[in-house]
Amino acid sequence: MTTTFEVLLPGTERALLHRVAVAQSEGRSPSFVGAVVRDGALVWSGSRSCVDGHAPDADTQFRIGSLTKVFTAVLVMRLRDEGLLGLDDPLERHLKGTGAGEVTIAQLLGHSGGLAAETPGQWWERSSAALRPELSDVLGEQPFLQAPGRRHHYSNPGYTLLGSLVEAVRGVSWEEALRSEILEPLGMGRTTVDPVAPHAGGWAVHPWADVMLPEPSEDLGLMAPAGQLWSTAADLARFAAFLAAGDERVLVAASVEEMRAPAAAVGEGDWDGSYGLGLQLLRKDGRTLIGHTGSLPGFVAALWISVEDGLAAIALANATSGPLTAAVAADLVRIVAETEPRFPEPWRPLPEAEVDKELLALTGPWYWGTYAYGLRLGAERSVVLEPLRGPGRRARFRALPEGGWVGLNGYYAGETLRVVRRDDGSVSHLDLASFVFTREPYAPADAVPGGVDEAGWRGL
Repeated sequence: MTTTFEVLLPGTERALLHRVAVAQSEGRSPSFVGAVVRDGALVWSGSRSCVDGHAPDADTQFRIGSLTKVFTAVLVMRLRDEGLLGLDDPLERHLKGTGAGEVTIAQLLGHSGGLAAETPGQWWERSSAALRPELSDVLGEQPFLQAPGRRHHYSNPGYTLLGSLVEAVRGVSWEEALRSEILEPLGMGRTTVDPVAPHAGGWAVHPWADVMLPEPSEDLGLMAPAGQLWSTAADLARFAAFLAAGDERVLVAASVEEMRAPAAAVGEGDWDGSYGLGLQLLRKDGRTLIGHTGSLPGFVAALWISVEDGLAAIALANATSGPLTAAVAADLVRIVAETEPRFPEPWRPLPEAEVDKELLALTGPWYWGTYAYGLRLGAERSVVLEPLRGPGRRARFRALPEGGWVGLNGYYAGETLRVVRRDDGSVSHLDLASFVFTREPYAPADAVPGGVDEAGWRGL
């Protein structure tokens, strides 16, 4: 039985269109576009408009604001993967004379560099870039509000620095790097720095009356890497597929997964959200969403991806405030996930080449003190160590070429799991970051740190 679906069920499509219609009506947006991606393919798009017979479609451009930051982050990660910089490098090593050179590249990506949220002077989103011709005009005389690395504090100037970093290391403009390294490989021909017809106009809707006026559309200049781009639902669907699975032409899956990991402590009251390396992280409706939101005068946008469900959703509107695109995109994911849940992959045995009797002998129960754990064998000689009951530290481990495994998640991320053998070659215990796991709980002959009481187990 096939589990690949190119279209959604009629009832699901109606629920999605209803959500978009409610968002356009209640958010009082001139137009609203929604789209859903499943398993890497655009499977639905729908829209509503205040103009009868003139609704936008998945090929209509909207300005996406801070969704631009994800593209800038991908460019930086490409430089890291090519060995041209390190995430822990101070900015000054690659971009001289900014006055903020002590901040690391990782801190800039995760908004933990201590920089101000906005530029000094006039509101940069509605004023000419000519007012900020140099990085010193973007950062001001005192760029730091707090010590770098202490906490998450969203910073638009931080992404201006990252865009200038890309230009300094690549030797080409941010726009040229973006086009050749991301947009062209992914086939995103309708994502541009300036609007290209057909595109929506940006509007401000009066908060107390059903009237509106056009918003200006400024070229952001040096601030472009923080929010310049225009895109479409169809193009963002391609980008969502990339962020879910990676693409060797742009960034391998492991590096994209690294971007999705929390990079900084959340602020007070933000316990449902976090930030990775250029990606926002959200916990909603029992699932983890990764992506980004965006806004500029006249536009709001959101892209959320549930990697586990194989789903992504895009929401685009052309009003300064009102439409809750972030909530709508999350709801579009939820609607499909609940009405058409993903089929699990069929169970299959491991390939014969991966079946190793020594590894099989390691599977089963192990004890950390009196805590019972189970060791399971996975694909490519990986293992999973998980508590057999109650809470505990579950972790996945990848096999190392030299033997043993390295932790991939949770408490044991980066830690080494290894087999310790006796002189006769038999297995004594597992060592995980100095924790000893034995086949029996506190057996006298086992290598338990501190030893075991010679009298053994007893009753009261």
